[in-house]
Amino acid sequence: MGSSQPQQATVVGGGFGGLAAAAFLADAGIDVQLYEQHDHLGGHAGVLERDGFRFDMGPSWYLMPDVFERFFGQFDRQPSDYYGLERLDPQYRVHWKDGDSVDIAPNRANIHDIFDSYEDGAGAALDRYLDIAATNYELAMERVLYAGRERLRDYLDPALIPMLPRLRLFGTMDDYVARYFDHPKLQQLLEYTLVFLGGAPHNTPALYSIMAHVDFNLNVFYPEGGIAGVVDALATLAREQGVDIETGVTVEQITPTSDGLSVATDRGTDHSEVVVSNANPAYTERELLPPAARDHNPEYWEERTYGPSAFMLYLGVEGDIEPLAHHTLVLPTDWDAHFEHIFDDPGWPDEPAYYLSVPSVTDDTVAPDGHHAVVVLVPLAPGLDDTPKRRAQFREQILADLAANTGVDLRDRIVVEETACVNDYVDRFGDPQGTALGLAHTLWQTGPFRPGHRTGVDGLYYTGGFTAPGIGMPMCLLSGEHAATAVLEDHPTLTTDAAAAD
Repeated sequence: MGSSQPQQATVVGGGFGGLAAAAFLADAGIDVQLYEQHDHLGGHAGVLERDGFRFDMGPSWYLMPDVFERFFGQFDRQPSDYYGLERLDPQYRVHWKDGDSVDIAPNRANIHDIFDSYEDGAGAALDRYLDIAATNYELAMERVLYAGRERLRDYLDPALIPMLPRLRLFGTMDDYVARYFDHPKLQQLLEYTLVFLGGAPHNTPALYSIMAHVDFNLNVFYPEGGIAGVVDALATLAREQGVDIETGVTVEQITPTSDGLSVATDRGTDHSEVVVSNANPAYTERELLPPAARDHNPEYWEERTYGPSAFMLYLGVEGDIEPLAHHTLVLPTDWDAHFEHIFDDPGWPDEPAYYLSVPSVTDDTVAPDGHHAVVVLVPLAPGLDDTPKRRAQFREQILADLAANTGVDLRDRIVVEETACVNDYVDRFGDPQGTALGLAHTLWQTGPFRPGHRTGVDGLYYTGGFTAPGIGMPMCLLSGEHAATAVLEDHPTLTTDAAAAD
């Protein structure tokens, strides 16, 4: 198969960034073809359905609802046109391995009291911390993230002067949080979100302290249908703008030509004036582009700092799962060793910190009656030796640890089971070293130091979690928007040609 007419724009990959970019380009009047190699859309936010169970395979936290509202609002829509939202209460439960546990409710008074219970004056300190985080969040969103500053020159702007007093936020998170709180458990409650960003407290800039505002002030929601429901909404929106989406189509090569780019798939070859790749830049360069068109040599990508890979268990479980909440964290009281095993001395952790998602606590459509859908995520170092034997050993270790530290023993009640680990992220997505998240948000991989949307090839653009502004569903929506903006700025004739064709 091949297009009978040249495509104005081809999007490679149907993750959040690809779907967002496609929707914006089509809304501008451009003819957009999106190819997704898998049978489902969403990229890492895929879905697994088996024997009446439905599992979100990747992201499971719906955070930053303001970004979703802004995204849909640009198409004169709102999220509620596509899916409902339920505010979770508790937002999540934390089990420490010394037998202690807390429930984080969606209100400041609850969190204030929790902090005060661990450390005198910590509630008032938290109020100061969160107020500063809220101000920094608003500044960062309006003046940096929404503005789409991906190049160093974009930061030479008087609008950023209010950010100058916040340069201390380029220190590390562990130093910043320790200025406010001494108790290690309180520090953990403010730092656990760094794992979502692919970082650790010792290597992530303190500017990500804004995540406390996201967590404690903006709260955690569950979208109707899970994250798969959000993917469906993005796909529906893109199609409403006119995007032609084809799944099960593998892009095999992207070749620059004299008047655009040739896109070879396993079904034929298209010609496009513009290509937006939602495949990660490392994979795009090494596997899809000819050597002369690459911006970096292959070694460049081996030297980056990648966010964690993950050991994933997707479990269909019979019977009760209390005291697990919709979102549950199981943490050692000292998690430094686990972070060291991820970033400094790669290895399978002896005392792991991990996360469980049990959406069936909230949504009875994701599991049969009398059953629960349980997802276990253990962050791991990318590049670990991922053998069937090692996976089996680690599975036993995690399920035993879960039983010992939460009182929930799942081992004799599992009726459906799938796993994913390092090798799967390489095989499914071409992720370097099997990272599950992408480039970590270290100081030198943040903002203008992160891959941008423009490339050295005329007409080729990147979007997705590897690019600015970074990891996570909301950031990928912004990445798609900014990639589309770059296309429209660089190729103004695309929209005029489209209007003339109409």
